[in-house]
Amino acid sequence: MNLIQTTLVHKILPPRTQTAGKAPAIIMLHGRGADENDLFGLSEFLDERLFIISVRAPYQFAYSGGFTWFDIVDIGKPDKKMFDESYQKLTKFIDDVKQGYPIDPQRVFLFGFSMGAMMSFVLTLTQPDSVKGILSNSGLIPEDGDLKYSWSGMKNKPVFVGHGKFDSIIPVSYAKRAKELLRNAGADLTYREYEMDHQIDEESLNDIAKWLGMHI
Repeated sequence: MNLIQTTLVHKILPPRTQTAGKAPAIIMLHGRGADENDLFGLSEFLDERLFIISVRAPYQFAYSGGFTWFDIVDIGKPDKKMFDESYQKLTKFIDDVKQGYPIDPQRVFLFGFSMGAMMSFVLTLTQPDSVKGILSNSGLIPEDGDLKYSWSGMKNKPVFVGHGKFDSIIPVSYAKRAKELLRNAGADLTYREYEMDHQIDEESLNDIAKWLGMHI
């Protein structure tokens, strides 16, 4: 299958098991310094009915060969200009893939790690009708800035939050804060803490795969 031309470089893996109708889809958003190959390597562990799309952040990361969604002013505080551009490109990307690939536009999930989780949260909180659910791994919900979050739009929306108890990059306190915000909003929240650092380990991956299997 040919890749569509859109705002972000990406890779795809069509469903390995065909079902009636259009396929559910998951869009993978990597963390700082990685690229579209990073989370894509987890594809074999996910539900075979999924149409998997893994995207590359738009900015070259200065300290490695990878890419980033934005520069960081402080934890949870992105550079506004870079963030705004990434947000606009991601919004357009999601619209494009819904039209360009044979996926069910009502069953699109975001799967973000670290900075990619931040982007997933912001996209979903500002445009809750654009995705069915979200998986956040080692991330946080940015609370500074001028974006208007639709907390009412999160009611009953499936959300998985996984975080390492020993995360040395984004402390687990940010995950606890996300849990508080999402529960107050009435999201259908699954919250897990793991005996790990800033990563996805075997236990968390198993939980992610099971959660997806139940919600697609």
